[in-house]
Amino acid sequence: MGLPLLCLSSPDSWSTEATPLYPGRNEGDGSIGEFFKGEELSYEIGFWIFKRAALGRLSFTAGDRKGRYVSVLQAETLGVVGWVSRYRVDTYRATMEEVDGGKRLRAISFEEDVIIGSTSRKQIHQFDYQKRKWIKVRKKKNGKLARSEEEIPAGMAYDDFLTASYNFRYGVYGAIERGQKYLVPTFPRKKAFSYEVRVAGEEEEKKRKRSERSKDGKELLIKLILDPEVTHSKEGSIEGWLSKEFYPVEGTIKDVVLFGDVRGTLTKLIKKPS
Repeated sequence: MGLPLLCLSSPDSWSTEATPLYPGRNEGDGSIGEFFKGEELSYEIGFWIFKRAALGRLSFTAGDRKGRYVSVLQAETLGVVGWVSRYRVDTYRATMEEVDGGKRLRAISFEEDVIIGSTSRKQIHQFDYQKRKWIKVRKKKNGKLARSEEEIPAGMAYDDFLTASYNFRYGVYGAIERGQKYLVPTFPRKKAFSYEVRVAGEEEEKKRKRSERSKDGKELLIKLILDPEVTHSKEGSIEGWLSKEFYPVEGTIKDVVLFGDVRGTLTKLIKKPS
């Protein structure tokens, strides 16, 4: 599940104007939502000797009204690993709206669903920026819903990792440079208020490429530092490669409890017509 997290970096200072970085993007390409509409990324996920333990899919589609879009990330276990994990399915769904004249996306809601065998758990995060309310709804084991609210600080916009990944690739947060470190504000969880993203320097990047079997499509070496509780790993570290279009082509969550290094690899890319 760490693959989309590899492309959510953002400078410490927020930019109000988009600086388009996506190769081939022109001013006539339309809004950010129209630019990504129809994109779909598929991944194989593995660990130990299991090279295809799970499949992941990330999609971006139009929403129920003009200016709204939906991104869904889903991963499900397969084969022996699926049997052991009772065929677990994780689904993340972000509903977003265009703001700033279509130059960036802002999350309206973010949903997390986990199904393990016959059991399930669900969390919904809703963001009301007019009332500055962050509404959290959690489904308990007994099926009942628990609801709570927190205030969103004035001027703050919480970008979940799916929303942030598209904003970053469109150039909303500014230029991305080798050797730099970035922070992305997010809605607080596990006592974490932001993600830390490091872009490797040129020398580190070249050294890593020399040790890689496949170098196809690998443009930027990225490292994310999250709360270890979020990744269920020792250090909360995710490393991987972005393509020149800034979508993740390969990523590894390091030292996951019980599994070791968990690796995901891009297997299919569907892009909207240019």
